[in-house]
Amino acid sequence: MAPHDIETLIKQAFPDAIVVIEDLAGDGDHYRATITSEVFRGQSRIQQHKLVYEALGGRMGGELHALALRTCAPAA
Repeated sequence: MAPHDIETLIKQAFPDAIVVIEDLAGDGDHYRATITSEVFRGQSRIQQHKLVYEALGGRMGGELHALALRTCAPAA
């Protein structure tokens, strides 16, 4: 899955999000996504990650092999 496609799916779910996608291994299979969105405010880290997985629509483990997540709400 291309980094742009990952970013597009996340931004569709969280329009206010700042999304940075990094290819960790240079192989197009292992990414890190750093996502900052107001929707994460007050959510636990587990809840935040669950929201991102839902935004990816079941692509984790299939089309998208590995994605490390860093999620947070914007600084107040």
